[in-house]
Amino acid sequence: MRIGLPREVKSGERRVALTPDAVATLAGAGHAVRVQAGAGLGAGFADAAYAAAGAAIVEGAREAYEADLVVKVKELQDTEWRHVQPDSILLGFLLLAYQRNIVHELRARRVYAIAAESIVDASGRLPVLAPMSRISGALAIGIGAHWLMHPHGPRGVDIADARVVVLGAGSAGTAAAIRAHALGANVSVLSRVGPRLAALAHRFGLDARTMAMQPEALMDALDGADLVIGAINVQGGATPKLIDREHLRSMGEGAVLIDISIDGGGVADTSRETDFDAPTYIEEGVIHYAVPNMPSAVPRSATLAYSAALLPHVMALAEHGARSALQRDDGLAAGAQLFGGQVVARMLADSLSTEPRSLTELLADP
Repeated sequence: MRIGLPREVKSGERRVALTPDAVATLAGAGHAVRVQAGAGLGAGFADAAYAAAGAAIVEGAREAYEADLVVKVKELQDTEWRHVQPDSILLGFLLLAYQRNIVHELRARRVYAIAAESIVDASGRLPVLAPMSRISGALAIGIGAHWLMHPHGPRGVDIADARVVVLGAGSAGTAAAIRAHALGANVSVLSRVGPRLAALAHRFGLDARTMAMQPEALMDALDGADLVIGAINVQGGATPKLIDREHLRSMGEGAVLIDISIDGGGVADTSRETDFDAPTYIEEGVIHYAVPNMPSAVPRSATLAYSAALLPHVMALAEHGARSALQRDDGLAAGAQLFGGQVVARMLADSLSTEPRSLTELLADP
């Protein structure tokens, strides 16, 4: 199969979907890999390394997209979707529910779109999204500590003395809570998922609070909080708005909100996407940080983790094609958004005000 690896163009994105070692594995299995020049430079992987791994280096994005399977990190940008070939497979963090115009074009091209953020394993976990979430959660504490310091804001609080509130106990929330706790912060974790809270409570013992996501508990936790981490993930859907302006005012001037959930719209009424060039803004006196590709701050580490998690799925698609690979692996099928241009994911269908086709029926239809 022809596999394309384009250079990411989203603002501040330095990751690449596959490392040279991953490309070598694919090339060794007989697949033809095209890598756009400079695709790996942001993560420290030179074109020469990809060439040595057996890839062909192509200059432009168009040549990279001239493939049966295109492997990406972040969602298609306005400059990219025009290159997507008819009947091709697209794999990456796609976030299609927020890209109606692009979805229309992909449907017209009969694309097989598989969202890496929705792929599940045998335990129902998200094996590709999870390592990126863990990186974001861990980074969030350091980023929050930076913005709590003078002169970035009036708080002037060291993270060891800070009250940190984590909303969500998934991969990102757990990583944030562990990092904050290790640095000596006063940590509270709120979640709707009871077993996750129980696991965190057992880990922290009496040194941190875990509580159910109830309105009263949320208001109590946010009152006077120095640093709040939004780490709620709704698979394929929008993040619930948990924080309103009254909550923000209760936090006080100079408090910091790191919204890891911004890909889904964010946890606050005031959340809006930022980027690495202008990462923050202030609402109700609270510093908001809402960069959607936080792992790109550590692009090499993030690329190594992403490539390792994604490679088995890339190999399955390359070896068997979209139909057979999805038939063989229910976890991969959970990530299917478009099948030959037909909408098969409920959340995506809801965003388009349409009904999804049954993937099971489409796979059974020769």
